[in-house]
Amino acid sequence: MSPNEIAIPRLQRSGGFRTWVPSGPAPARRRRDRREGNGRWFVLPFLVLLTLFMFVPVCYAIYTSLFTSKLIGGTSFSGLANYGQVFASSEFWSGVRRVLLFAAIQVPLTIGIAAFFAAIFDLGVAKFGRFFRVVFFVPFAVPAVVAAMMWSFLLLPQFGPYTRLAGAVGLQRTDFFSPNLILPTLIVIVIWEWAGYNMTILYTALKSVPREVVEAAVIDGASFWKVVMRVKLPMVSPAIVMLFFLNTIGALQLFTEPSILSSFQPQAISFGFTPTLFVYNTSIGSLEYNLGAAAAVVLGLVIGALSVGSLLWRRRRGEFA
Repeated sequence: MSPNEIAIPRLQRSGGFRTWVPSGPAPARRRRDRREGNGRWFVLPFLVLLTLFMFVPVCYAIYTSLFTSKLIGGTSFSGLANYGQVFASSEFWSGVRRVLLFAAIQVPLTIGIAAFFAAIFDLGVAKFGRFFRVVFFVPFAVPAVVAAMMWSFLLLPQFGPYTRLAGAVGLQRTDFFSPNLILPTLIVIVIWEWAGYNMTILYTALKSVPREVVEAAVIDGASFWKVVMRVKLPMVSPAIVMLFFLNTIGALQLFTEPSILSSFQPQAISFGFTPTLFVYNTSIGSLEYNLGAAAAVVLGLVIGALSVGSLLWRRRRGEFA
């Protein structure tokens, strides 16, 4: 019997005799139960907010997607008709394919750049590392709307400084907002916004690698890049995998940047350029709230399947129990 399971005896009258019988938990176990009870109160505000701002809206979206509102006839139950319309929409699925292509390019580039600078700062190769870490992180602190507006003016056709620079090196009449270049433009903007955040996560993970491992590799004659590529980065692979999935999920939710750029070049950003734009334009622009709710639920299922798949895959790799 462990110390926490030792009961405190109490005096009890039985048949005219007083006997000592075990009763109640031990003091250590009682304190542990009290701490667990206090922990539940600390978690309660988060659960309330999660329910109000996550579960309730999701349930309302599912409920709304099962109805159809018409100007004549009002709102009527339509079952899965809206979902059938979403699955048959080529524009919605073209937006899904576009953000998957966007993620396939943007996510590896972002994490690659972040890993490069995190390794440099971690090994102390760069001078004034603390200052430059702050500089790299600043773009993440800039709101996405402000960042998109700033880059819109920088890349503005004819008048933007980067457009003039492209003309100076021989790339005349470069339009970064054209249909052919709008996706690379968005990739550049998002990399600028998120590289610093990913760098901070990887830098923190690299700092957790035991110094003795690095010193042993250096003593064995390993070069700088061998220490980075064969020692440090493999030891923080769980953080890299986590960032891959987080950035991919963020790419599927791409909305702010293309919606801002559409104000400058509407012809480059279509109605369903991304799935979230399709949901927004369908619900707000076309006032088809029920169809927009169905599209949002489908997109949520895609993201949820990706999230669950990433958790199962990481558990299989033994990252957590």
